[in-house]
Amino acid sequence: MNQHLQHIQEFIENSDHLSEDDKTALLKSLKSADKDLTISEFKLERTNKVKRTTAILLEETIEELEQKRAVIEDSNKALSKSLEDLKAAQAQLVQAEKMASLGELTAGIAHEIQNPLNFVNNFSEVSKELLEEMLEELQNGDMEEVDAIAKDVIQNLDKILHHGQRADGIVKGMLQHSRTNSGEKERTDINQLTDEYLRLAYHGLRAKDKSFNVALETHFDDSINPLKIVPQDIGRVVLNLITNAFHACNDKKKSTPEVDYSPKVVVSTKNSDLGVEISVTDNGGGIPKQVLDKIFQPFFTTKPTGQGTGLGLSLSYDIIKAHGGEIKVTTKEKEGLPTGQAGTEFVIVLPITTKT
Repeated sequence: MNQHLQHIQEFIENSDHLSEDDKTALLKSLKSADKDLTISEFKLERTNKVKRTTAILLEETIEELEQKRAVIEDSNKALSKSLEDLKAAQAQLVQAEKMASLGELTAGIAHEIQNPLNFVNNFSEVSKELLEEMLEELQNGDMEEVDAIAKDVIQNLDKILHHGQRADGIVKGMLQHSRTNSGEKERTDINQLTDEYLRLAYHGLRAKDKSFNVALETHFDDSINPLKIVPQDIGRVVLNLITNAFHACNDKKKSTPEVDYSPKVVVSTKNSDLGVEISVTDNGGGIPKQVLDKIFQPFFTTKPTGQGTGLGLSLSYDIIKAHGGEIKVTTKEKEGLPTGQAGTEFVIVLPITTKT
């Protein structure tokens, strides 16, 4: 019993002023109070123990959380670095794909530049001879002949300027194709862009493989107005599809030499209810059904190791989507059949008003 309650108990027991009944009642109350106090002390002690235990657990939990937070921060830093590395690797792969496609164009570009250069050289040589003749006529005083020669020289200079600008346009197109994309859209003649890349791709492959030959057919819709696009991006897509079509025809011809097969690629443009369509159709061996769903996946390729990055169609898909359009494919795989019974068609659909 509590010391203070013992004093009270002794006081009650020794008191002469209280009756026995009062003493009994008071002592009973005192014992009850002592019992309640003991219980309260026990509860208080238990509460204090719980508090101490809780404080210890809380301290341990805080320490554990701090450790986990430090681990998470380290993980986030590592993930951020990995993400930066992946982005850098992705940018390098995209640039590698751009340069690979530029490599496809190199021989074609050389061929296309050679033609206007030949014209420039020829007309320059003729103009030089005309000017020498003009000097003679000036000395003879035949102004009528001088006037006629001068007009011929002016015509030749116009032709030199035209073909010089043609060569300049080809070089600018090559630089535009290879440079880092600024993402700026400009109004572009779709027919001209498609025809340009068709010829460059054809002459490029012809220069690398003298045995390559394919019938080309074009159908360009003259009613198509210039579209606001990123020309080097759309050009890259067109180049990829045309090059793939050429390879499909070439592979089929080499794999089935016994078959009477005439490789053919058709490139066309047209206005439709969906927008402007650019289609590339070949009569090659077609795309196997088991890989058709994978052709737009990054790094997927059916070409031998070292002959493709597997990014061409994946990047093409992303570029067309970024322009608010779509790219569709239909194919029929029947190797060895005559012309027209097998092949693949890719269709690019660009909205008239592309996303900005």
